[in-house]
Amino acid sequence: MFRKKFRTILINLAIFIGCNLLIGLIYSLPMTYYGPFDNLKEMVVTSAMTTYRHQYLATWFLDKDQINEIMNKNKIDTTDNSDIKDISVAVSASASTEVNSSINTDIPVNKTEGVEFVNIDESRYKGYLLIVKDPKRIELGVTKDLTKFGIKLDDMCKENNAIGGINAGGFEDENGQGNGGTPTGIVVKDGEILYKTKNDSYSIVGFNKQGILVLGNYSLSQIQALDLKAAVSFEPFLIVNGKTTIKSGNGGWGMAPRTVIGQRKDGTVLMLVTEGRKLTMPGATLKDVQDIMLKYEAYNAANLDGGSSTTIYWDNKVLNDPSSMDGVRFIPTAFLIK
Repeated sequence: MFRKKFRTILINLAIFIGCNLLIGLIYSLPMTYYGPFDNLKEMVVTSAMTTYRHQYLATWFLDKDQINEIMNKNKIDTTDNSDIKDISVAVSASASTEVNSSINTDIPVNKTEGVEFVNIDESRYKGYLLIVKDPKRIELGVTKDLTKFGIKLDDMCKENNAIGGINAGGFEDENGQGNGGTPTGIVVKDGEILYKTKNDSYSIVGFNKQGILVLGNYSLSQIQALDLKAAVSFEPFLIVNGKTTIKSGNGGWGMAPRTVIGQRKDGTVLMLVTEGRKLTMPGATLKDVQDIMLKYEAYNAANLDGGSSTTIYWDNKVLNDPSSMDGVRFIPTAFLIK
């Protein structure tokens, strides 16, 4: 029985760190946790502890205090952005003129015009980036059966006549059995709150009616005063008013598929998806995607629902290979390019 469990651990660990040769892991497993390779240990632990099914890859070898020490070392630092509620004001003050002057109210006949596609190819992951010049082309897609059933991203794009999109907010997914119908947090579409949980405050990632990306934690009354066009709940925020939130470590979420949205100071929207959870492609860390957003000049950026939900659609096809065994998942919300 013990040998069977141990073999299972080795296989899952190989997937997490993307090793091509399982035999190499068999000999190096004790060194991963007890040797001098701190970066490798931290990567494995943070990857394992941000899943529901594979936390034993860390808990079998390290005690609670050791795990907490690693997680705290790699967590997001928001101390420099404690006044995050003012983000929309800060962006408006520094960029609203640029944003409004750059907006083209006439959507081109060829919808791919005004959108740049970029392939990203790294050793641990590959990614896809959509650069949308006009922020007012971004809308929120929502499943028609909200609280009941989700919809696949490609079907949502087709239903909304959207040229592209990425998955957005989280949803209830106990033991990986969620049907994508019930969101977590709040959902705002076309200025109307379609769904909300009973919270004192909500983590907001969305756009106001001026096309400015709004991030922050707000009460319901504050949200109603934000003049939002489209918003969902997710976190962490990666770049706030030009400042990064990950100061050291990998961000504390390990390696996995990622979905991120960001905006430049001129209003251009960045929509990023990276692949992961494969034998030779374990995935990107939050620090990795933060660095990509910085490279492409994001002034604000936020993490969206990742893992097996991560999906990107562009020009009539799903670009990434979702890590879910069932392929493209059913989701409640998506940011679409109209």
